[in-house]
Amino acid sequence: MRQKLLIVDDEQGIVDIMKSYFSAEYEILTACNGPEAVRMAQEQPDLILLDINMPGMDGLLVCRSIRDHVSCPILFLTARVESADQILGFQAGGDDYIVKPFDLEELGARVAAHLRREQRRQKPSAVKFFGTLAVDYAARTVTVDGEPVAFSRREFDILELLSLHPGQVFDREHIYESVWGIDGEGSSDVVMEHIRKIRAKLTTRTFTNYIKTVWGCGYRWDS
Repeated sequence: MRQKLLIVDDEQGIVDIMKSYFSAEYEILTACNGPEAVRMAQEQPDLILLDINMPGMDGLLVCRSIRDHVSCPILFLTARVESADQILGFQAGGDDYIVKPFDLEELGARVAAHLRREQRRQKPSAVKFFGTLAVDYAARTVTVDGEPVAFSRREFDILELLSLHPGQVFDREHIYESVWGIDGEGSSDVVMEHIRKIRAKLTTRTFTNYIKTVWGCGYRWDS
């Protein structure tokens, strides 16, 4: 699904130029005055380009009216360049200032940067760090000092289970059922071999023994 931009400006020519530029990549919503902008903000755009100098309800008032209800970045478009005006904009809830006349390429880069930042903010962290070791659970990758360490699917599944619960002891049967499933046709003895391989791969990059054997009980992740 394409991200939505709301473009607000009382000059139709500026709206048309920006709509033409951005429409290839984004879904475009437009408004030509303050009340219409407030109404269109109900469409939950991903970013708002908001002109300040509009008659009647100006951009600052629009921003104050909608800020408690929309969390997306709001970029002010304005000919004002005084620092006092910029402070008012930030106090109203704006995230950035674009000074008219602006370069469309720079505007496009600013929009993309704010959208990327918003996506990073909204995305829950899927990475855990253990010293120089980093485990990215979403990408299913492991790195040590930034260098990748390759694991098979089952090896990563075991590493994931243990590292997500540091300090907790898992016996071989629990690990086997969690990774292979209760209908697995093998034996829990295969867990020992997989853990041996995980340790061997990690020790080629780090001297830390992350997987500790708890004799008579099982294994635990030592962070």
